[in-house]
Amino acid sequence: MPLSATQSKTRSWLQYLTQDLQPTPGRLDGSLRITLTSVLVLITMMVLQMPFVAYALYVIFMVGRDSPAVTLRTGFALLCAVSCALAISLVVVILTDNNPMARVLSLATITFVAGMITVATSMPSLGSGWGIIFSVGISFWENHTRADTLVKNSLWLLAAFATGIAVAIAVEYLLATRSPVDKLSEQLGIRYRALETMFKAYASNSSEQQRRSAAEHVSRLAGAGHAGMFQLYSQLADRDLNRGSLPMGVHAHITMLAELLDSSAAFGLQIDVVDIEIRSRCEVIARQCSELASKFRTDPALNLNLRNSTAFAHLERVEIIIQSIGTMSSAADEMRPNLVALPSKQVPLLISGAISKRENVAFALKVSLCATICYILYHAIDWPGISTCVITVMVAGLSHSGAMKQKLALRLLGATIGGLVLGIGAEVFLFPFMDSITALVVVIGAIAFLCAWVAGGPRFNYVGLQMAFAFYLTSLEGFSAPTELSPARDRFVGILLGVVVMWFVLDQIWPVRTVTVMRRVVVSVLKDASRVVALMDDKLSLPDYMRESDVLRDRLGKQLSTVRMLNEATQYELGVEHEKHMRMGDTFMRMSMTTVALIWNQASLLHKEAQSEFLTQPALIRLRQTIAERLSAMADALEEHDCLPTGDAAGPLDVALSAGDVDSEYSRNTIARYNELHAVALSLDPTG
Repeated sequence: MPLSATQSKTRSWLQYLTQDLQPTPGRLDGSLRITLTSVLVLITMMVLQMPFVAYALYVIFMVGRDSPAVTLRTGFALLCAVSCALAISLVVVILTDNNPMARVLSLATITFVAGMITVATSMPSLGSGWGIIFSVGISFWENHTRADTLVKNSLWLLAAFATGIAVAIAVEYLLATRSPVDKLSEQLGIRYRALETMFKAYASNSSEQQRRSAAEHVSRLAGAGHAGMFQLYSQLADRDLNRGSLPMGVHAHITMLAELLDSSAAFGLQIDVVDIEIRSRCEVIARQCSELASKFRTDPALNLNLRNSTAFAHLERVEIIIQSIGTMSSAADEMRPNLVALPSKQVPLLISGAISKRENVAFALKVSLCATICYILYHAIDWPGISTCVITVMVAGLSHSGAMKQKLALRLLGATIGGLVLGIGAEVFLFPFMDSITALVVVIGAIAFLCAWVAGGPRFNYVGLQMAFAFYLTSLEGFSAPTELSPARDRFVGILLGVVVMWFVLDQIWPVRTVTVMRRVVVSVLKDASRVVALMDDKLSLPDYMRESDVLRDRLGKQLSTVRMLNEATQYELGVEHEKHMRMGDTFMRMSMTTVALIWNQASLLHKEAQSEFLTQPALIRLRQTIAERLSAMADALEEHDCLPTGDAAGPLDVALSAGDVDSEYSRNTIARYNELHAVALSLDPTG
């Protein structure tokens, strides 16, 4: 008997880690670019004898690498944030005459602002950069040194960040992919053809060895993740390129494909008995994957005949995902480029409504509390060597508000490997025998490549970032060979202290379950979807309508990626309700996919009918108003943990009652997708 979808998720960390470290398309290129950038920054700073090389090397990992344009924009914004934070630290010191209480209060305030930047803007790395630079800048003034020396240290710190950012931007522009559209089309095709091969093997009742081989190939592609495809997506979005045959809503399409690969691999690796029913269903799936591989759209003539099968939950999930992908397919021959990929320059910096959300304010307060506790603690015990605990909070805490247990586990793992094994290990076994710049470059290059490789994985990428941070901060205090281990030991202890404080505050005092964060994201998905549907009848000018709808659809695609990431993290939610949380995560994922498919189905069909009076018919206006109201009501009920209404006013929609005499592909598909979403939402436990 095959395992259920919930049971299959419970896999050992060792299995996940082994899969996470496998070579994947684009991973070697990305790792080598980071290695080259690190080596160039190290040589530049050594030649110029610039201090703070650890921060210059770590900022390379902070700068967005999705595309050269994203790297430039993120790097420039980060440099502005760094300059502003240093200026604020100097203003605080000047206006308060370096009062200790003023330093504590300013650190708490700036960390709170950094937390809000992380969750309320489309550039979360700005929050981390802002927090790091202020905590280091304000710590300079704890030393009894001449003021001009401390000001120079602040300027050197700014120069270190600028060096790392400038070299990262230059390398990205020099080594950028020249044909991202073709490469992305190729990567999508590779995955769909692998799925076609696997399901054909099951449909034709091939030998067990052939089926197993095909399933393992799909599993390797699933383990590769979708980060590489997202990088290609960002490159084509930021350059004026012909979108070719790419499908509508590429961002959401990539996320759904990644989910399809996971479910298909789980089905292929666990199924033992292949009966006639399974073979017939696999045959239809294989033919649909063939259509997707060649045209990036499904064949509407092939019916999947969904079944509510508990024995083969993975196969049913595969069929549901393919149906959602098919719903997003466009029948139009030509599309506006923004319907394929929205350029990042058109994505607003501030996320609408994010600043006023209580959960975002709570997240910023928690990070501020962690940083303040660390700052007070290392002063109270008079151990300045562990001041790295504050910087650890800025790096590790200002990352994401969800999946806290997963983040805490990966922080500890990354800090231990990077700080203890690599950092102190290098100081004991390597640095005493190194007497040239060449030796140091080789060591730093090897460490940078290792961290970049780990950071390129879909699940353990956070470990790579923490390894780089811990190693650089522990080992690279200066360019001279270390003569004692106590500074490295103190810096490592500071990193561990920061992780422990974050665990205590985020997981013990003020915990937030992953499913709770997922619920909030799904609520946001439903509200944004309601807004997209209502926009059509808001009497906006065509440019305003296109601009706002494009931004909302782009946000929906990114929220779908967030829900998928959180869904994978539910396995870390241990306890008596572990199985319940995993089931809720699956339901939230399915709700998000169905909602995004509904919205992109609308975008496809509205684009096709944009030049006609078809969409202004009263029956269709009433239909859109009804859909928008029900999506909003569903979001409100989900937000309040209430049961969804099931009466006539909120039950499934009927085509005849909702669209009147208007029988069209638009009305049929819209109603079908809403009814599917409604059925999934009714299966959700409101008490979760």
